[in-house]
Amino acid sequence: MNVYDFTVKAQDGSDISLSDYRGKTLLIVNTATGCGFTPQYVELQKLYDECAEKGLEILDFPCNQFANQAPGTDEEIHTFCTGRFGITFPQFAKIDVNGENAIPLYRWLTDNTRFGGFGKSVMAIPLAAMAKKMDKDYKNNGNIKWNFTKFLIDREGNIAAHFEPTEDMKNVTEKVKEIL
Repeated sequence: MNVYDFTVKAQDGSDISLSDYRGKTLLIVNTATGCGFTPQYVELQKLYDECAEKGLEILDFPCNQFANQAPGTDEEIHTFCTGRFGITFPQFAKIDVNGENAIPLYRWLTDNTRFGGFGKSVMAIPLAAMAKKMDKDYKNNGNIKWNFTKFLIDREGNIAAHFEPTEDMKNVTEKVKEIL
């Protein structure tokens, strides 16, 4: 099984097969408009501008599971992201990434990766405290801990890397360029 086996919902509710992205390098991100990590949209768009012609696609999946930080409709979220951050990469319908309502794509991503730690960023300690409150065993599973968790998928549709939201975007960019 790989990423191409999944179908997701577009903003308009239509089905999109991820096999449409076959041969591309993908960066799959669960996002939120009201999160402290929301400014990462700037760096994600910069990465997309620089690498889209080389075969990168960033797939944006809004998610409201973490502190109600993406409460708007799909259209409101899209308008915010394009207006405030100028994003041009694909943005999909709002989803759940954890729990019984998690979409199959995210079940596969979380079943096949493990938590890599929050590192030493300023947000590491408060994020660890929030993650522990939501899931006492958070260090030992692949569940999404917060908004802006990223999965890098290689051109064959396999998971190449998993980045927590605290990962420096310079490291994400380096790994994307390596995979491209």
